[in-house]
Amino acid sequence: MDIWHIIILAVIQGLTEFLPISSSAHLILFPQLTGWEDQGLAFDVAVHVGSLVAVLMYFRADLKPLLVSWFKSMKTWELTPESRLVWGVGVGTVPVGLMGLAIVGAGLEGYLRSPLIIATATIVFGLLLWWADVIGKRERDELTLSWQDILLIGLAQALALIPGASRSGVTMTAALLVGLNRKAAARFSFLLAIPVIILAGMSETLKLMSQNVPVNWYALGLGVVFSALSAYLCIRVFISLLDRIGMLPFVIYRVGLGIALLLWVV
Repeated sequence: MDIWHIIILAVIQGLTEFLPISSSAHLILFPQLTGWEDQGLAFDVAVHVGSLVAVLMYFRADLKPLLVSWFKSMKTWELTPESRLVWGVGVGTVPVGLMGLAIVGAGLEGYLRSPLIIATATIVFGLLLWWADVIGKRERDELTLSWQDILLIGLAQALALIPGASRSGVTMTAALLVGLNRKAAARFSFLLAIPVIILAGMSETLKLMSQNVPVNWYALGLGVVFSALSAYLCIRVFISLLDRIGMLPFVIYRVGLGIALLLWVV
């Protein structure tokens, strides 16, 4: 990969991972639209690892008390809102893990990268996000989530394996539907990203290490750095502006992108 290809794709990933517009769709479509060779799943996972670094940095002050409460709960078996949130992140990760194994086992990864599927998912799930933002009560924060709420959001996250659905988009949609305010929906969505990215990164790294083909670790490392920088900036700006702008600008973008893709495919 050319160095500018690496930087551009990494920045695209960083800017789109935490916005409800589907980073995977952009990483798949951009090379197709520009005529670049597909960067492959290894690079996609590498730039997702950059996003993981960004979210850990952003939430570093919040993660410490959450983890302290979680470790304490393993000793006392008493749940506080903070420890339940951490356990909830784990529970919410199970559906996407099982769905990922099912998709790999059925050999559907290549099929799901179809521009037609991406376009349809971009529009449909974008409209669902708008609907949830309109009807959601937005009265609660992430510490009030029940186990039923967490399971619903976790099931929604499994749909994010469809490129174009957007992991952050579908989880924020479900969080808004159960009554979370916009910032709480975004925070819980970002926390849910942590174990998902860790698992995907570990799986792909093991695959790369087991192969007898050369791996461009420099390209992957550069992708991690630029993805982390752009993702951290994106998180800060997105959360600070969310209450003022709502979800409508992202919905308009998604619908416009989906229609353009449908016209391109046809």
